[in-house]
Amino acid sequence: MVDIGGGSTELVLGTETPSHRISMDIGSVRLTERHLVSDPPTAAEVASATADIDALLDEAETAVPLAEAAALVGVAGTVTTVTAVASGIQDYRPDVTHGAVLTVDEVAAICRTLLAETREQRAQHQVIHPGRIDVIGAGALIWSRIVARVAAAAGIAETRTSEHDILDGIALDLLDQAC
Repeated sequence: MVDIGGGSTELVLGTETPSHRISMDIGSVRLTERHLVSDPPTAAEVASATADIDALLDEAETAVPLAEAAALVGVAGTVTTVTAVASGIQDYRPDVTHGAVLTVDEVAAICRTLLAETREQRAQHQVIHPGRIDVIGAGALIWSRIVARVAAAAGIAETRTSEHDILDGIALDLLDQAC
């Protein structure tokens, strides 16, 4: 399970109870402030941010064996927003995003789009909360790097979205359904 926040990102592995977990010092706000200052971000900014994310994922993988993941569930605003944009809905609807399945390729495509868009273009997605418009590109980059890393390590082909917080019983049920 992955929870991308503004200042940190948590990775948790386990079904009934967490067997491995780590909190990484990177989130959508922190990554935006550190690297993605242009509108849209330059190739150099994206490369620098990607290197930062990948270095933290290298460290995280020593604590959380990604190859053991049977499914990948994302929670919190970045993942639910990416899912909502991918679904094409105009108004945010948790009943559409909760439990939604996106392929690894769908996640990569929508994340690339959000990262490449200007602030004005992101604001055109009515489903993006106004407070998230400035940082969703960074969050999308974090999510796409995690999805790619877990897909490569564990061979997963899709992700699931949960509207519930990390370690919530319903999110654990989603993991059980995916296994």
